[in-house]
Amino acid sequence: MATQAYDVVDLIRAKRDGGRLTDPEIQWLIPAYTVGVVSDEQMSALAMAILFRGLDPTELNTWTNAMIATGDRMDFSSLSKPTVDKHSTGGVGDMITLPLAPLVAACGVAVPQLSGRGLGHTGGTLDKLESVPGWRASISNEEMLAQLEDVGAVICAAGTGLAPADKKLYALRDVTGTVEAIPLIASSIMSKKIAEGTSALVLDVKTGSGAFMKTPESSAELARTMVALGTAAGVKTVALVTEMNTPLGYTAGNAIEVTQSVEVLAGGGPSDVVELTLALAREMLDCVGVDIDPADVLASGKAMDAWRRMIRAQGGDPEATLPVAKHSEVIVAPASGYLTRLDALSVGIAAWRLGSGRARKEDAVQAGAGVTWHARPGDRVSTGQPLFTLHTDTPERFDRAAAALADAVEIGDQPGVTGPLVLERIT
Repeated sequence: MATQAYDVVDLIRAKRDGGRLTDPEIQWLIPAYTVGVVSDEQMSALAMAILFRGLDPTELNTWTNAMIATGDRMDFSSLSKPTVDKHSTGGVGDMITLPLAPLVAACGVAVPQLSGRGLGHTGGTLDKLESVPGWRASISNEEMLAQLEDVGAVICAAGTGLAPADKKLYALRDVTGTVEAIPLIASSIMSKKIAEGTSALVLDVKTGSGAFMKTPESSAELARTMVALGTAAGVKTVALVTEMNTPLGYTAGNAIEVTQSVEVLAGGGPSDVVELTLALAREMLDCVGVDIDPADVLASGKAMDAWRRMIRAQGGDPEATLPVAKHSEVIVAPASGYLTRLDALSVGIAAWRLGSGRARKEDAVQAGAGVTWHARPGDRVSTGQPLFTLHTDTPERFDRAAAALADAVEIGDQPGVTGPLVLERIT
């Protein structure tokens, strides 16, 4: 921590009034907050000022680097292959990491995928994989390096040593109405990704009702901000802004998303999941200069082999039967016609209410809970046809989940127009 102490109230006033924070002020502030010298109340006020006033690029670079400096930095330079990571800002049915990591690994690239757990309506990759019997999320750095060298892909929990300032600031933002501040979102994501030590990063920035950012404009702004941070840190960074008004695939949950991911690896699966997996894989391979078509690798079965090896390396049984919810309930189509809308947020909330997600970080999740939908926008449906199947171990949850889906769909006389899945590429 810098020896020069500052009066935090002066920093709050400066940002509140539209001023900028100097490098020494930020370099003192972040570690001072991390160790408790700066109080939660003071940092809350500053976070709110940043929400309204922002941080300029120099401030944001210094802020992000100060967060990185509060913890460890990983080093993958000992590996015999290049490293590239992918980060999604979170959506509904977003199981893309599961087929993507082994696919890129099968192309000869190391994928150190440090992932998180779900909170609210967006699912967590670790929760999904923990539905595989025996699989463990926590591994040591030594195990990670060995697995990256041998298998090529790791999906695991980030260690507590990476950007500890972020863990404390993230929790504070969650309870103070400052989650939406783009500089704080960008520094939160990128401090961990830069500290992780990967040489390249592809960002999947979702936009729409089921996403964190609701408009293409705000999503693109976040993407540009994160790309600039990564580039300034020497990490080759590319972002795709992708559509999340409609959930991906046909499932939202934990075990049911793993099952769908395995279908993709087997050469099937929903077309939109396959499309986005291949789009992100191509970006990841391009970032590290590997000229291989991932579609060919997916068709060859090599990605499925990498999946099985990755699961086994972390104690899981890739052949095991996955958990199935004890109870299910079907919701049928109220009319005949074409499905013109399937709202991602409504589906995500329903899956969460069924037990697939958590309201607090310490809550448990049900491995088999979630929602399966049997049609997507553009499909024709008939009155009484199954539209959703709800899955849960606790049937008293059905009513509230069904209520979330009451306005999730629209049925019309014409198929409607579906837009592209990838809306923008930002470098």
